[in-house]
Amino acid sequence: MIRFRTIDKIQSSIPTMDGAGVKLKRVFSHQETKLLDPFLLLDAFGSDNPNDYIAGFPWHPHRGIETVTYMREGLIMHKDSLGNSGALSEGDIQWMTAGSGIIHEEMPQQTKGKLSGFQLWVNLPRVSKLIDPRYQDIHASSIPVINEEDGTQVRVLAGHYKETEGPVKEIITEPHYLDVEIPPGVTFKHGVNDGYTVFAYIFEGKGRFTPNSQEYTKQDNLVIFKREGETVQVTTNEDTGVRFLLISGKPINEPIAWAGPIVMNTEEELRIAFEEYRNGTFLKKRM
Repeated sequence: MIRFRTIDKIQSSIPTMDGAGVKLKRVFSHQETKLLDPFLLLDAFGSDNPNDYIAGFPWHPHRGIETVTYMREGLIMHKDSLGNSGALSEGDIQWMTAGSGIIHEEMPQQTKGKLSGFQLWVNLPRVSKLIDPRYQDIHASSIPVINEEDGTQVRVLAGHYKETEGPVKEIITEPHYLDVEIPPGVTFKHGVNDGYTVFAYIFEGKGRFTPNSQEYTKQDNLVIFKREGETVQVTTNEDTGVRFLLISGKPINEPIAWAGPIVMNTEEELRIAFEEYRNGTFLKKRM
């Protein structure tokens, strides 16, 4: 018997600003850490006005987490204090494991005016908070795109969809990260691990995210599923399709001490991290 996931909570994203003045939508953050463990934050950014994003995210530190940037449109240049640099453009994904500490900047570039994408923060467990930092920069051409006969299209960034594996590998929280587009009048089913955190963020259209629901969840809504069940089902009506991120991961179930871009387990660890940042001993090892 198939056990479908039911919905724990639906909420709307909140317009805000971050970095040096980048306008974005905060999908979730501090208030949802227990429901969404190991995921800490999701931002959706998108504008055709360069004034909304061009100031970017100047130099800032991270420790104890992973940041995941997935680009839909536009170009972001990134570099860090360890000498790494590169560019993220349409369809690319970067999975950065900050670990023991990294200082970097992410600066949007004006191309045709439009910039859009997502940044997800993933917590690291206590035993991995201080591992060596690393990047996985994945070009769009390396991301599998599955085209189903019913018109559904699935981009597999991490984890798997049916027998297809995503290019992001060896992530501690065993994440699955899918970009799913379903045409009108179609039902989509996907297997998930029982007990894992699962959520969907709808960024185009609308759909019904449980088998028995008659209500349609719409654009800019976050769907947080209950942890029981092995299957997610999404259905569209005859007029409107839907596109969403479907993300899941293994809960860590550890205490969180969080301030700005640094997430540790205790307030003392947090204090030490910021003290090291101020006195110049934040970086532990070159990559």
